[in-house]
Amino acid sequence: MALQAIAFYLMATVTILAGLAVVFARNPVHSVLFLITAFFSAAGLFVLIGAEFLAMLLIVVYVGAVAVLFLFVVMMLDVDFSQLRQGFARYLPIGLLVAGILTVEMVMIAINVAVNGAAAKNATPQASLPDVSNTETIGRVLYTDYVYVFQAAGLVLLVAMIGAIVLTLRHKPGIKRQSIPAQNARTPKTGMTIVDIKPGEGISE
Repeated sequence: MALQAIAFYLMATVTILAGLAVVFARNPVHSVLFLITAFFSAAGLFVLIGAEFLAMLLIVVYVGAVAVLFLFVVMMLDVDFSQLRQGFARYLPIGLLVAGILTVEMVMIAINVAVNGAAAKNATPQASLPDVSNTETIGRVLYTDYVYVFQAAGLVLLVAMIGAIVLTLRHKPGIKRQSIPAQNARTPKTGMTIVDIKPGEGISE
């Protein structure tokens, strides 16, 4: 029990510190790396409470897809972050206003839950069968009741990945690129040239 408590406090501390580092880091790449660290620590917390499926989902979906996608977008886009920071002071009051509203809402929700309890439709968790694991129970719910929602989430991630590729795709002059229609239209006559090379001479362009 002591080891579990130590692991909980250690992972919780790492999650909080990594979350703060995401906000206060100056380099966007460092922010994404801290975000990945926070996801891994949160996955460890899910494992401690017995939610193995949520831990796996957090690593596979958020770390393996979303966070890595953010990292590639930040690294591949040629963004002048110094120019973006020039308007930081101008938008600071609006950012503080939005942050204050969100803070008040979260405090109100926390007070409401502490006083009245959880307001969910099924506040009491449903007991799983003794011979069925936690992962299999969640899988039955996901792939029966929420199968279309689960597929829609995958479609959103696919669209986000395509959008990142489109944003980073840049055509520069003087660089040869692959043309699928030109390759399919090639014939042996157009795609191959027979050259009679004389001994001691090279091939000229």
